[in-house]
Amino acid sequence: MKQLEKLRVMNVQLAESELGLARATLVHEIVQREEEGCEVMEIREVLEKKDVTSLTDVETQNLLDTLARLPVRDGFGYVEPSDLRGIRKARAESTGLPEFETSSYESRLTGAWFGRCAGCCLGKPVEGWSHGQIREYLDAIDVGDLRAYVPVVEPNPVEGKSWHHSAGESTRGNIDGMPRDDDIDYMILALEVLEQYGPDARTADYGSMWLDRLPYARVYTAERAAYRNLIFGYSAAEAALHNNPYREWIGAQIRADVLGYVVPGRPEAAARLAYEDAALSHVKNGIYGEMWAAATISAAFLFDHPADAIRAGLSQIPSRSRLYEAIENTLSWTTSLPTWQEAYAKIQAAYGHYHFVHTINNACFVVLGLMYGHPSFSDTIGIAVECGEDTDCNGATAGSVFGALHGEHSIPAEWTLPLGDRVRTIVPGRYGHGEYLSITGLVQRTSLLAHGAFSAL
Repeated sequence: MKQLEKLRVMNVQLAESELGLARATLVHEIVQREEEGCEVMEIREVLEKKDVTSLTDVETQNLLDTLARLPVRDGFGYVEPSDLRGIRKARAESTGLPEFETSSYESRLTGAWFGRCAGCCLGKPVEGWSHGQIREYLDAIDVGDLRAYVPVVEPNPVEGKSWHHSAGESTRGNIDGMPRDDDIDYMILALEVLEQYGPDARTADYGSMWLDRLPYARVYTAERAAYRNLIFGYSAAEAALHNNPYREWIGAQIRADVLGYVVPGRPEAAARLAYEDAALSHVKNGIYGEMWAAATISAAFLFDHPADAIRAGLSQIPSRSRLYEAIENTLSWTTSLPTWQEAYAKIQAAYGHYHFVHTINNACFVVLGLMYGHPSFSDTIGIAVECGEDTDCNGATAGSVFGALHGEHSIPAEWTLPLGDRVRTIVPGRYGHGEYLSITGLVQRTSLLAHGAFSAL
């Protein structure tokens, strides 16, 4: 068991080496299959008797094939389909929604775009840090709660911790436009897909756009596995399934926002759009994460309290899934516990075993920020980021939902002015100059879609 845990930590280094890729995939696949409800003890025992790095390619692939064939054990307790029809059948019955007030759309959309960028930028320099490490740093530099962009102090007082490579352009006093981030790249790419293919965009269309517009070295975990599978000739319907142990991680959830923006007030339509994107690289709770986020963001245009939007988002995913249960539990804790730190401790006790970029634990942190931060933007993204783990993603999603709930004027200028209405991207397109795009220009493009072809969805 100790060898497996050590190899989980080493996975990034292993996966970057050609010889280590399949073996690192195997280590994560064991964990993934166990989380999906399969009995993996026999394969764990094999690997505890033999050094994983000494396995031949044939031995490794045989073990991966064995894992792929494992059935979900009796008594697992969750129902988690990956097809859209099955997902819709497994939803709980939803309640009615209020009528959408179109007059507030432009302000809410602008708030959502700027809120997402600001929240993402806040989380970038501490991406991958734990809550404890973030708290240790803030205490060491005599900062209370995280309610402004992160200041850089050198040398870093947190032992063994280095800054994310983006810290030089995403920290207090150093921000000159929104730095490039894959969370924002995927939003821009989604715009390109929707502009080209319209409401009928399908999973294969996203795959084609990835190959055309995304550099392989700038996609990660599930997206990299799916990208690699597309290159090897797998279809878009197969790309998520082959040697992809990251298929329930957060990569799809961070791609959801535009798919909610273009159908404001229509969470079911947002979830359907999100499914087509998510299915390229994810299954089960990985798909549900994007469907929930897109539906929550769409519903946020209807409400002024995050709980209403979150519950509308939940209505679009299977009610007996692990993600649904986790978000429901988190909502319950936020209403019964007086501080977010107490709720955070509950989340860690229940879901702290998930990888730091898994969908489930990070979705809970987004809910934590939205519920305890309301009605303050600074509190919302600050709490979401201070929880740690995939901080840029969680700050971005929390900021996006907040902006859609409350509009552009709810976001203090100290968050938006450093962005300068500019965002850097690696996605080539028909708009902007060089690597920079105007955030208000992205708002306008999104609005055109929402008022145009997507208005009838």
